[in-house]
Amino acid sequence: MKRISNICLMFSLILLFASCEKVLDKQPLTQFTNDNFWTSEANVKIYANYFYNEWTGYGNGSGQGVFYYQTLNDNQVGRSFATFTVNVPASDGTWSSCYTEIRRANIMIEKIPGIASMNDKAKAHWMGVARLYRAWQHFCLVRRFGDAVIVDKNLNIGQDDKEQYLYAARNNRNDVMDFILEDLNYAVENMNQDASSRVAYNAAVAQAIKSRICLFEGTYAKYHLNDAARANTYLAESKKASEAIMNNSMYALNDSYRANYNSADLKGNNEMILYKQYIKSVLGHSLISYVCSSTQIHGLSKAAFDAYLFTDGLPKATTTLDNTDRGIANAEGRIDIQNLLDVRDPRLAESIDSVLLYNGNGYIRYGAGMASTSSSGYGVMKFDNPVFPTAERNQSGSSNHTDAPIFWLAEILLNYAEACAEMGNCTKADLDKSVNLLRARVGMPDMSVTPVADPANNMGVSDLIWEIRRERRVELMFDLEDRYWSLIRWKQLDKLDNGKYPDQTKGAWIGDIKADQVTVDENGYIDGSFDMIRTFEDKYYLQPIPSGQLDLNPALGQNPGWN
Repeated sequence: MKRISNICLMFSLILLFASCEKVLDKQPLTQFTNDNFWTSEANVKIYANYFYNEWTGYGNGSGQGVFYYQTLNDNQVGRSFATFTVNVPASDGTWSSCYTEIRRANIMIEKIPGIASMNDKAKAHWMGVARLYRAWQHFCLVRRFGDAVIVDKNLNIGQDDKEQYLYAARNNRNDVMDFILEDLNYAVENMNQDASSRVAYNAAVAQAIKSRICLFEGTYAKYHLNDAARANTYLAESKKASEAIMNNSMYALNDSYRANYNSADLKGNNEMILYKQYIKSVLGHSLISYVCSSTQIHGLSKAAFDAYLFTDGLPKATTTLDNTDRGIANAEGRIDIQNLLDVRDPRLAESIDSVLLYNGNGYIRYGAGMASTSSSGYGVMKFDNPVFPTAERNQSGSSNHTDAPIFWLAEILLNYAEACAEMGNCTKADLDKSVNLLRARVGMPDMSVTPVADPANNMGVSDLIWEIRRERRVELMFDLEDRYWSLIRWKQLDKLDNGKYPDQTKGAWIGDIKADQVTVDENGYIDGSFDMIRTFEDKYYLQPIPSGQLDLNPALGQNPGWN
């Protein structure tokens, strides 16, 4: 297997040492260099602390994180129309940053063996941390670009063989993923087992990352590569990693679904495997401010609203309950949808407001602060915390300090159930120890291995897989950009073509209620398409290789459809 670098590393070398210096700033710059820094475990820990920057959570300051903000999916109607990348960019932040971070990990991997003061156990743990980080960076490249260059060594600008590294072709994506699995398995086997801290790397974090990555590869191999053997190998690895966490008594579901998202402190929440800690006046985010300010919210789509089951455990087409999506106009000129929420999966009521809010008809959540509006009429309240003072909730900037989940048990249970179903051997016992625990938490009926067929199933999969995908959708609503990446691995990205599936850019029904500042379709639903059509093409499953990289190294080759 070819394991080589890519041309962008010429520039990432400089970037890496610049960023390393920020870590080394913890000591005088005159005291440490890359040559004399690697002398103790304490220094290794300082260096590895930079790896936590990978997990943006709810964002840093006013920056965006991986919850809520991303709207290229069928769950949210953006306040501006989101579409696919349509042109080849000159540069790409993911491409360059991943190779910079891979080099950071490789430096650590190469330096640790020579630290005489560290014992073998400590060396193995920190080697595991570095290889876990290297695996994640390679994975981010593969899921975005497909074929990628494997880099398993630290490259220096002056080394004799630099030419062969700088002008090489990309490795086949399968080879890269197999290399990733090697790193993941090393991390799982060698990192510390102690999970007492949920803000530190340990073997369970490695298992969680392995669970996510292997589920991606297993389903990608099944639906894109038509390689059943490869699919089952990776699905089995995802199931194994998931089960290791499920069998660990350190982890249990939190009693409250919403408390995983709007708590000022996730310490003591045993559902967390790794979370990002925010500290008031030290490190904050602005997610709550985004979802309860005068700036229009990215609202829940009609397609997502319709995906929630009813309290009898049945979908909209087969429920015996009132399946309308039309709320009731109240005396204040608002549309109250509490009647709709009362008969739906309770996670819906935990995620959106009980009245509609849109331009010209704002809503002040919890009775204090700014009037909020939503692009779809459905307001996002999942992350909001009513205990926080109004000034903290409405103020722009970085005053919000709720902690953010990064890896937590709910996702692991979903991964386990999906892996079982995709391998074709899912039992009731498998469901009972995974997705049925999630349903029990919110008082929903159990899922059966033979669920009632839903006429809305448009993915060409079994009724069971359809229901497990639905469970993932509602449990992880607005989370981790999961819906976008799931549609990619399932080969269902065409569902983002709003010319064929218009409900994904539609919102709530407001009928003939006066709404001069929003567009309403002929059936009374808010239309968030901005009269634009998002047309799907197969090439969108992979992002284009930046033209700047191809100019430097034509051997990289362009992805299909982007020439």
